[in-house]
Amino acid sequence: MTLVLHTFWRSSAAWRVRTALALKGLTWEAVPHDLRTNAQQAPDYLARNPQALVPALEIDGAVLTQSLAIIEYLDERFPQPPLLPADPIERARVRAFALAIACDIHPVQNLRVLRMLRARGFDQAAVDGWAREVIESGLAACSQLIAGREGPFCFGEAVTLADIVLIPQMANARRFGARIDYPRLEAIEAAALAHPAFAAARPDAQADADPA
Repeated sequence: MTLVLHTFWRSSAAWRVRTALALKGLTWEAVPHDLRTNAQQAPDYLARNPQALVPALEIDGAVLTQSLAIIEYLDERFPQPPLLPADPIERARVRAFALAIACDIHPVQNLRVLRMLRARGFDQAAVDGWAREVIESGLAACSQLIAGREGPFCFGEAVTLADIVLIPQMANARRFGARIDYPRLEAIEAAALAHPAFAAARPDAQADADPA
């Protein structure tokens, strides 16, 4: 079995999949696409993913797209350790938390949307302000979704999909100078980044990392 991940070191969505792969103990080959230079628009990549987004995962001759769909596939194909609870109510809550970030926070402050705002005449300060507002309101809601929960991670002692999606978003919040002083979220981030799988998936640990 060969796993090929089309990725970009700073992509939050690709970061999620890298984390899931590491948690599952899987070996994969990285094919980087620099989103800053629109490398994801190359014809050969568009043939794999017409959305021109990363990540995309090639496995067993198939190409999978959308980070949460990829992660749930990995969880079904490689069930240990599980990334979703067995209880249906808890599983729905974990998914709801992850989707709050993946669908409602992250998409409206990713690179593609911010470029659209600049193209429509918004200056950099306005663009960054937009991103901060979206992030701050979203993280405030997320902190309430897990209020009262105990354990090092979002939903207890075990890492779940919720943690996988939260950690990249916390990094994005810092990039835009957004408020992140939610004690529960900060504690979860610290616990996650102490985990070897999360550490291996960090952007600065990737071969294509280029902070410049």
